[in-house]
Amino acid sequence: MCGIALSIGPEADPATFRRMLAALAPRGEVTETRQENGLLAGVRRLRIVDRERSVQPWMSPDERHLLCFNGEIFNHHELRAELTRLGHRFITAGDTEVVLTAFRQWGENAVRRLRGEYAFVIVERDTGRTYLARDPLGVKPLYWSRLPGCLHLASEVKALVGHGAPIGEVAPGHHGWVEPGRPVRVGPHVDLLTLGDGLPVIDDPDEAALLVRVALTDAMRARLDTDLTVGVVLSGGLDSSLALLHARELHPDCVAVTIGVPESPDVAYARRLAADLGVPHEVIELRPRDIRLADVREAIRVSELTEYGDIINAVVSVPIFRRLRELGVRVVLTGDGSDELFGGYPMYHRVGPERSRRLFLHKIRNLCRTELQRVDRASMAHGVEARVPFLDLSVVELAMRLPLDVKLRDGQEKWIVRRAFRGRAALLRPAAAEEPDVVLVRAARAGPPLQAAVRPAAPLLRLRPARTGPPGLRQRAHPLRQRPRPGHRRGHRPARLHGAGTRPGPGRRGPLERRPDGPPAGQPAPHPRRRGAPARVSPVSVAGPRRRPPRRPGRRSAQSGPDATGRPRRTAGPAPARRRRRRGRLPPAARRPRRRA
Repeated sequence: MCGIALSIGPEADPATFRRMLAALAPRGEVTETRQENGLLAGVRRLRIVDRERSVQPWMSPDERHLLCFNGEIFNHHELRAELTRLGHRFITAGDTEVVLTAFRQWGENAVRRLRGEYAFVIVERDTGRTYLARDPLGVKPLYWSRLPGCLHLASEVKALVGHGAPIGEVAPGHHGWVEPGRPVRVGPHVDLLTLGDGLPVIDDPDEAALLVRVALTDAMRARLDTDLTVGVVLSGGLDSSLALLHARELHPDCVAVTIGVPESPDVAYARRLAADLGVPHEVIELRPRDIRLADVREAIRVSELTEYGDIINAVVSVPIFRRLRELGVRVVLTGDGSDELFGGYPMYHRVGPERSRRLFLHKIRNLCRTELQRVDRASMAHGVEARVPFLDLSVVELAMRLPLDVKLRDGQEKWIVRRAFRGRAALLRPAAAEEPDVVLVRAARAGPPLQAAVRPAAPLLRLRPARTGPPGLRQRAHPLRQRPRPGHRRGHRPARLHGAGTRPGPGRRGPLERRPDGPPAGQPAPHPRRRGAPARVSPVSVAGPRRRPPRRPGRRSAQSGPDATGRPRRTAGPAPARRRRRRGRLPPAARRPRRRA
């Protein structure tokens, strides 16, 4: 796992190259570079596999190709054995050498044999041609920018800003050659839209449960193949609990880390599970009042995210990986991707089977710019490699073949995952379907607790108040708004305190609060201006409905007679002369002349 930076072309500038590497410094422990005419390549390497000999940039035996590699290849042992049978010789035990050897043996088709989370660059030193490749889900990033005479490549956007050129991204599952002086054009080596096409749908629950159990266990085993201590981000949900169960069985040298409010049920369950398994457990206590504006700004800088929900998740992620680094942990498992694959969001219930696949594909294809980007930036900013077993390509392909009624059944989200591991029900959380599966506050489920969590950062993040509207009207959170003046919101009048309640300004209706003598349920409410109509109160008002001021005493009209109920009619009393003069209702002679200075 590394941060890579390259400047390729006759105009490659060493000063610019050094700034690029400096921006990637937190991603690794050691800086390794190779500089020659027209090629500046460097890696900030986090030493995980064959820590002493897998030095980068890696050169081929004939020194024709140069490789800068970021990520892990989990089947490098199998590939090494196959390449050895084909006559290749290896001098290291790491996956870096396997990647370049596989490319020299199979060319562009080598990327289809790799099972892992990766992004890498291979340069032909004599021609300057460059080969780019990224893993199918986009777990590891790769960005580029081109200036006249130079192509810049880096693992993060912050390493490319300031060049004065647009920044592009190598899309997940894409690869291809870039010719010197030509535009960057790459194509897919894995198409998520067609993954699983032509294979039969698995609608039998027993068969589906067996396949899910085998695929997930194998994905966990592949990511636990290390001699280092493995951390698990234990949120208290189903996904992270399964990750901890597998880590305890397959790699006993593990530790769990949880973040949350001390009295929350998620933290309580995480403590119990870690104690039952005998796993060392670190709990980071984080209350909403502990989050400050500086934490939000740092999360934005680190994660390179701007969406409201992603920023909140990043704010909570940063302390987790900071603590893991303090514990000396450099490899960690997370449960990201399970909700998207197996129907862990309420929205899957609402769209129905017809549109669930489209929604499923949309969520999977955009993980690289939401959850996966957050995990990569927050972990690598502290020199920790995060691995996501639920996004193994075999698990994704299997999820493509499962219909919605297997993922969601009997009111339970991720039903098939629970069915697959029901033999371990004694350790898994009871009624886990009703509990949140992550410690991070998800924007899709956010409400007043989320607003409370970011209240200290109000100058940067602000939500509009809730609106009332027709059923199904989509409500949006509006981030990055400036703090309004006290008592004022855009589109609102300043709230006036009258009696016990407040009334919002026109155009923004707050929730309606009915009086005890209001109309029965199911009947339309009377007009707000009529007597008996419910008062509108601000979403932040809990004092009760607005009380009307007492009416001015009027005079009874004998000429108009009684009303429909037999009561005498009341008419307004005479208006004061000052008010009638202002309205122009008195004749000119009766108007008071102005005083002259």
